[in-house]
Parts: sequence; C-alpha cells; structure tokens
Amino acid sequence: MALDELIQKCKQQDVKAQGSLFQQYSGVLFSICLRYSPNYTEAEDNLQDAFITIFEKIGQFKDKGSFEGWMKRITVNTVLQKYRKQKVFNIKEEANIEQPDDDDVVIESEVPLDYLLQIIQELPDRYRLVFSMYVLDGYAHKEIAEMLGISDGTSKSNLARARGILKKKVEAYKKSR
Repeated sequence: MALDELIQKCKQQDVKAQGSLFQQYSGVLFSICLRYSPNYTEAEDNLQDAFITIFEKIGQFKDKGSFEGWMKRITVNTVLQKYRKQKVFNIKEEANIEQPDDDDVVIESEVPLDYLLQIIQELPDRYRLVFSMYVLDGYAHKEIAEMLGISDGTSKSNLARARGILKKKVEAYKKSR
C-alpha cells in the first residue's frame, strides 16, 4: 500500500492501516525515544504515547513536507512534554561555560554503539535531552531553548556538561580494555 493511501486510511481510523503504519515506522521512532528516555522501558512507553498522538493528530497532516519528519517532530514533542510535566527543566540558569571545539569531539570507533547509547541514557535528564536534540537530531541551541523553556546559554552549558561526562566515561571504558 502506498504511503498516501496508508495516511488516508489512518485519517479514517482504519485499525489495520494504523497497525501497518506502526510496523513501518516504530523502529525509527523508537530510536528517537531511546535517545530521549532514561531507559528502555520508558522509551517503549514514550513510543506508545507518540503513536497515540500521531493517530489523534494525523488529520492535521496536510501533505506538506515529509510525513516521517512530521511523525519525528511529534515523537520528540511528546517525550519533551512528558518531561516538562515531571519538572525536569525546573533548573536555575547556568553560567556559560566554555564550549569544546568540534575537533575535540571524536567518534570513538573502538567503543561499541550499545555502550555509547547506554552512557547517553545515564546522563541526567536535562543533559541527555539537550545532547540528543543538539548532537543526534541537529536542533540549534535557540530551538532547544524554545522547546525546553530554557535560555540559549543554559542549552550550551548543558551540552558542554553532557559532553564532559561522556568523554570521561569513554576514556574510562578505553582504559579498562
């Protein structure tokens, strides 16, 4: 079934089409949930919440832009809304701290991907969310600040702190090998 037809059937609340859409996109959207969630179980819950929102709002999709991009945005917003309710972002303004040069951030090929995902998930919520939004999803600090209700400086500070924590853990991992 073509994507346009699948979307139309989902707009008509066709359960079979909704199941097909879930099957087709759950992997992509789950990877986003994993990046923003502190653990696997919470990522699964966030994925379910995101699909509920997608099915509720699918009538608002107007065939402008990428449907997958639209679903990704809903997924990110669904997860962030959950954390806002938990007061994850009720933090004091942090002073700007020096940003590392992009040259300082090196992808470590000798570190397994599952370990990298694990240490990202272990970051404090505000650091994990900013890190995921900036590094993995390509949001600008201004966008992150608006979405999370923080300042640009706090976003930059949280990113620098997240990178610092991750760098220490990667170095400790490499030393243990």
